[in-house]
Amino acid sequence: MTSSKTAQRIVITGASSGIGAATAIAFARRGARLVLAARGKAGLGDIAEQCRAAGGEARVEVVDVTDAAAVARLAARARDDLGGIDIWFSNVGVGVVGKYQDVPIADHAQVIAANLIGHMNDAHAVLPIFLAQDHGIFINMISVGGFIATPYAAAYSASKFGLRGFSEALRGEVSKHPRIHICDVYPTFVDTPGIDHAGNYTGAALSLPPGALSPDTVAKAVVRLADHPRNTTAVGAPAIALKLNQFFVPNLGAAMMNGFMDHWSKKADPSVDGTGALHDPPPAPSGVDGGRRRPDQRRKAAAAGAGVAVLGLAALGAMRWRRR
Repeated sequence: MTSSKTAQRIVITGASSGIGAATAIAFARRGARLVLAARGKAGLGDIAEQCRAAGGEARVEVVDVTDAAAVARLAARARDDLGGIDIWFSNVGVGVVGKYQDVPIADHAQVIAANLIGHMNDAHAVLPIFLAQDHGIFINMISVGGFIATPYAAAYSASKFGLRGFSEALRGEVSKHPRIHICDVYPTFVDTPGIDHAGNYTGAALSLPPGALSPDTVAKAVVRLADHPRNTTAVGAPAIALKLNQFFVPNLGAAMMNGFMDHWSKKADPSVDGTGALHDPPPAPSGVDGGRRRPDQRRKAAAAGAGVAVLGLAALGAMRWRRR
């Protein structure tokens, strides 16, 4: 564990926009020494300038995390330049929306490569450094999609379920090293530019449900892990509720989501299908916020969440009644 009184040495992948960018700026306000990595040079430059203005040090590395050798070089340079690595925030995340059979298999493969293999490449590069220095925090950005299946985003779901299992396995492997931590973060929907970057094969313009989180809200949760690491951090929903849902009624949420997506795709504004920024980085800076969030949506989100909880409890009660 590191102290907020010292300049923490931090690597963030997927740092050019959204949660990664918000977290970089939040760490910079604490005077951190940052290495920011992503595919998009323009976005990295923009966020690095904001980090420096916030009081931190920041340098950038253009890296595609699906390239294991490139990630290994990133880790080695960061270790040498910073004199060690205290925190590695593995944050890359991409998505493609559409019925599984309607999405090109190359797009599904890219989601798996970035969201799962990319995080595995991150861990493979930095774990030897953590073991050599006998401390370090690896923070894995996952999402509630690691507990609740997401119809219309089957590859995303596969990557997040896989990433959760990967983290649990890593925790077992480092369990004899009490100063090395594997921390998972599970936010609900977050209003980032990622929705504009996603591939889309629904024929409908993508949007967010009511009550989407601010990237800054998630960034605060990540920064807290630097001083108080924990295995599981849920943001926007209780972690225990996610785990109970997965254990007791794993298919209920998926069925509800599929029905919602079927209805949404017929009612939403039309859009042209395409790959978005799935295979290539955005040509210009995207910034932190997605700009779709409305303050008045929080009450609606709370009501919706309560409704889902009631349905889950009702389903659980019905299962127990049938067993009796």
